[in-house]
Amino acid sequence: MILPIVMAGGTGSRLWPLSREYYPKQFLTVEGNLSMLQQTFARLDGIEHKDPLLICNEDHRFIAAEQVRVGGFETSGIILEPVGRNTAPAIALAALQVAQQEDEDPILLVLAADHMIEDTDAFQRSVNQAIHYAEVGHLVTFGIVPTAPETGYGYIKRGTSSDIQCGNIDLSVACSTAFHVDSFVEKPDLETAKTYLNSGDYYWNSGMFMFKASQYIAELRKHRPDILMACEKALADAEPDMDFIRVSRKLFELCPDDSIDYAVMEKTEHATVVPMDAGWNDVGSWSALWEVSEKNSDNNVIKGDIIAVNSTDNYLHADNKLIATVGIDNLIVVETKDAILVANKDQVQDVKAVVNKLKSLDRSEHKLHREVYRPWGKYDLIDFGQRDRVKRITVKPGEKLSIQKHHHRAEHWIVVAGTARVTNGDQVSLITEDQSTYIPLGTIHALENPGKIPLEMIEVQTGSYLGEDDIVRFEDRYGRS
Repeated sequence: MILPIVMAGGTGSRLWPLSREYYPKQFLTVEGNLSMLQQTFARLDGIEHKDPLLICNEDHRFIAAEQVRVGGFETSGIILEPVGRNTAPAIALAALQVAQQEDEDPILLVLAADHMIEDTDAFQRSVNQAIHYAEVGHLVTFGIVPTAPETGYGYIKRGTSSDIQCGNIDLSVACSTAFHVDSFVEKPDLETAKTYLNSGDYYWNSGMFMFKASQYIAELRKHRPDILMACEKALADAEPDMDFIRVSRKLFELCPDDSIDYAVMEKTEHATVVPMDAGWNDVGSWSALWEVSEKNSDNNVIKGDIIAVNSTDNYLHADNKLIATVGIDNLIVVETKDAILVANKDQVQDVKAVVNKLKSLDRSEHKLHREVYRPWGKYDLIDFGQRDRVKRITVKPGEKLSIQKHHHRAEHWIVVAGTARVTNGDQVSLITEDQSTYIPLGTIHALENPGKIPLEMIEVQTGSYLGEDDIVRFEDRYGRS
């Protein structure tokens, strides 16, 4: 049976300012009511499979877990990568973990959590076709049937039709539409991409794969034993943390950085490509998102409160404010609570330069939104000055913030809705709507929502230093102390 491996890594730079380092694009809802991560889980419905294994960055663990829970999905575990080491090590961790917890040798379906696929039926047909090849030891990659001379994707050149020996299984139909991999090709220039498209022998490299867990481990042992050994050691020293599998940071940092393409797929003798024509897009830029989004009669994508006059071919996104445009064409305009992007649609690849500039200026807008999600709820930084900050805090029913103190700030809490159980030094009290309390500098304190509705609070911080790192945690139910 198939065991899906969902890779939910990412740095959040290509769809800035919607995506951030701590909230990358796989967590965004860009079409419909589901995030891209949730859509990845949802499109498995209709394929016989075990609960997926999710891999994500340690910093994203609570966002990922919450989106899975809210979507009504199940996982067989969540592996936390302490640092990014590319796809070959990430998949190695998954294969090794599966080998430990499964009695049989499952077929792994490796999926990226930040892809969009329009035709779920076509996706599932390709997946079901690939199973036969994976069962007999092939390492399958899914090649996207190209629709344009795209220069932003790598390509796969197909070889001869894949004629496999598989006992009594009849693969006569499948064999006519799967091929040995001739070569993997880097991103081409436009003229080369045109020749690829016209030849009919090339596919876009989707980054989706299928193979037995044991087969991937064997190939890695043959071609990159250094990666396999590093992952074995890091996983052997892993610690359970709630529903998470926390890999050893010290040991995983020693693992080489390499992609599955370079480490295994370009070296193995068992690479097979199964074509997929399912309206696939990796949403690697704002222009790509415009391409796949629903447009109005003026060819504009409209998200939020927008008035567009004599404006065509634009992507217009408003989170909080009215955006009004007059006489603009071919632009990306995106407004969030703390940033506005205006870019020519033909130059959106340079959005990364904005992110790099923010990093060089030691600003925070590349890392966090003004509204920040936490395992207990969220906070919104409403206003700030040199010695004061104002936050709106939402605590989910039954959740509790860590027992903590601050060296440089005091806090004033005002309950707007719900009930707060407040630990303030040696005292524990209930604070209800329209009541407030004061937490002096250096006092050990905690906040909890004992009720059945969300707790809404206004927090006013005052002090000489107001950074989020001025927190000393003594006890925390989310493993952050």
